[in-house]
Amino acid sequence: MSRQTGGRPLVILAAILSLSVLAGCDTGSQGTGGSQPAAPQPSADAGPAEGSENTGTPVEAAPQRPVVAEKLPYAEVDEELVYGHFVFPADMVDPLPGVIVIHEWWGLNDEVRAMADRIAAEGYVVLAVDLFGGSSARSPADARTLMVNVIENPDLANENISQAYQFLVESGQAPRIGALGWDFGGGWALNTAMLFPEDLDAVVIYYGQVTDNQAQLDPIKAPILGLFGANDRSIPVPIVRNFERALEILDKNYEIIIYPDVDHAFANPAGPNYNAAAAEQAWARVLEFLDRHLSVAVD
Repeated sequence: MSRQTGGRPLVILAAILSLSVLAGCDTGSQGTGGSQPAAPQPSADAGPAEGSENTGTPVEAAPQRPVVAEKLPYAEVDEELVYGHFVFPADMVDPLPGVIVIHEWWGLNDEVRAMADRIAAEGYVVLAVDLFGGSSARSPADARTLMVNVIENPDLANENISQAYQFLVESGQAPRIGALGWDFGGGWALNTAMLFPEDLDAVVIYYGQVTDNQAQLDPIKAPILGLFGANDRSIPVPIVRNFERALEILDKNYEIIIYPDVDHAFANPAGPNYNAAAAEQAWARVLEFLDRHLSVAVD
């Protein structure tokens, strides 16, 4: 069920945010940043099966109600402004919960922006971040190159996400914040929970790299939703079960779902492994999870 945001259009928020971000990009992050251990990231061989391509097929479902979307600078990393896709419901009046959206190894492309729009239409302020410096890929070789660059420079990605969190807190005025990512971004969604173990309010991992390292997982307070495919060779079921077992031992708030007979990237309509039935089931689960844990009425 989408969140009600009121009846008066908030027509000037994007302009205000543009000015505030440009003025404040050099303020730095108040998060824990690169000093925290990063979540294990995919190896150079992780991701869609060899030979697969990102077809560029648009996301099938449009937002359920009008949204306002802007390309905005939300961070300054390594002396470069970082631009993301910022989107919120057009009828927004009061502050709404925020969601940090983290792209697949393909980068911040049209499919990710469309998914960010869909999430925002449900009653959220959404920032789709860019960990690839404005680049995106269509082939696995290009995607792997972009991904490896991040894996080899994790402090820059940590700072990027830390400033994204502060952007939603300060400029977006989000009272609660979750992180959601697919594939490469799923691993970084988990890493976001490690960067903000006391402050993040929800984590959604779509077939991302996970860990059973209890020392890394123990500080996390956010509820975790993990969505995986039974036939995924990149994130095989035994790794998911080890992650689940560690969460159980640590008495974490978690839901792990393994969809039968689906492969890696089953929720990406632009990819060869797309499974519409599993994707829609997972989407419904995600919306329920976010509503349950990000609602401003939650104690």
